[in-house]
Amino acid sequence: MLTTHNLTRHYKTASGQELTVLDNISFDIAAGDTFAIVGPSGSGKTTLLGLCAGLDRPSSGSVTLNGVSLEQLSEDQRAAVRNQHVGFVFQNFQLIPTLTALENVMVPLELRGDSGAEKTARAWLEKVGLGHRLDHYPSQLSGGEQQRVCIARAFSNDPRILFADEPTGNLDADNAAGIVDLIFELNRSASTTLVLVTHDLELARRTQRILKLKGGKQETIINNYE
Repeated sequence: MLTTHNLTRHYKTASGQELTVLDNISFDIAAGDTFAIVGPSGSGKTTLLGLCAGLDRPSSGSVTLNGVSLEQLSEDQRAAVRNQHVGFVFQNFQLIPTLTALENVMVPLELRGDSGAEKTARAWLEKVGLGHRLDHYPSQLSGGEQQRVCIARAFSNDPRILFADEPTGNLDADNAAGIVDLIFELNRSASTTLVLVTHDLELARRTQRILKLKGGKQETIINNYE
């Protein structure tokens, strides 16, 4: 489902120096697997996720997502691949504040031209326990409820792979535990591939494999298969 080969990302600093954020990262994730990327702040976790999802281009190396080599695609083509195959759950929710919960979930469906967008969005909000909050705006929802809207939105277009970037980072312990359980439950029922970025090793241990990053370098891959 996802393959990276010698993935490297450099950035130019304000002084013109070259900063290496990721250095020769290689791994494979099979369809349906759960995979965590862990490491301290600044280790390159979010940068790696962005490259895997086609949100950014590597300086060198390659990413193949669902059989498609991303580095040869235009920005519009990569966006089309994401809209067709990818779901996202972010730490800061990224909901549109002027849209209701229902409308936020409908957005990716309408972009795909789904004539049943409203019905599908309602069904997914029911699944995440928000059937009674359809007409509420993000400002009227708690952090946990906003993240549930994000999860409904992420799963609504039947993604082949879900990228979750610190999905519990802005939540208290009780809400965080519920959100984690929900993501894994929906992921199992939908047979989605899960790539989870986290600094929480306890959370990472719930996945089948863990990639540990340090200073932009790949330290090890840990197998958690039972």
